[in-house]
Amino acid sequence: MLLEIKDITRYFGGLCALAIVSFGVESGKVHGLIGPNGAGKTTLINILSGITKPSSGQLRLGEQQIEMLPAHRVAALGVARTFQNIRLFPALSCLENVIAGQHLTAQRPLIPNLLCLPAARRREKIYQDEAHAILERVGLGSRAIFWAQHLSYGERRRLEIARALASRPRLLLLDEPVAGMRREEMLGVADLIRSLANEGMTILLIEHNMAFVMDLCSRITVLNFGSVITTGCPSEVGAHPEVIEAYLGRSDSNA
Repeated sequence: MLLEIKDITRYFGGLCALAIVSFGVESGKVHGLIGPNGAGKTTLINILSGITKPSSGQLRLGEQQIEMLPAHRVAALGVARTFQNIRLFPALSCLENVIAGQHLTAQRPLIPNLLCLPAARRREKIYQDEAHAILERVGLGSRAIFWAQHLSYGERRRLEIARALASRPRLLLLDEPVAGMRREEMLGVADLIRSLANEGMTILLIEHNMAFVMDLCSRITVLNFGSVITTGCPSEVGAHPEVIEAYLGRSDSNA
């Protein structure tokens, strides 16, 4: 188990956004996190990435307890994320956005780089080649020199995934990675996520497209009103009566 979430609770003033949330995410698997709007999904992702601190509870990444670490320390331990609202550098190229994502893994000593020493130039070439390879992997190889603001919506979504991959994460948190995408684009992202998991990366994703989640994830956790309804395989989750009620509402036998 790479990620263990135990009794995570978060209050915002008098509002309980998460109430004693517990589940685990297995290494090298794609784990879905679903639930109606306002269920607490993004709050949990913010806690996992160190942006928000829990009111109580524990988080373990491998052997490391992380619930009180700042975001930059969590990222340094191998946690990368995308955002529900895309957060790119719009006036930078696709390549520059991905290179920005290398800041935790790239070694750029100040003096050698200021003096443009041969070793620094060789190292920079390696980082640029790696960034190009990541762009190719997400289907943006031909867009390397395009400014991010000139990309289509679906391309910006993929660029955000590429920037997250540049940090070589162990755990990738994806907040609605295919929102607004066409079917062909969604299938491409699904193939990318599967290939990353097959290579050993652990992925926790939030997504409202149920067909996408059910087809891609090996385990799914369902939140509603800040609490876990159930965790299980897609067939178990899809047949769970509380999950059906949360998404479709209670049937009225008198209607």
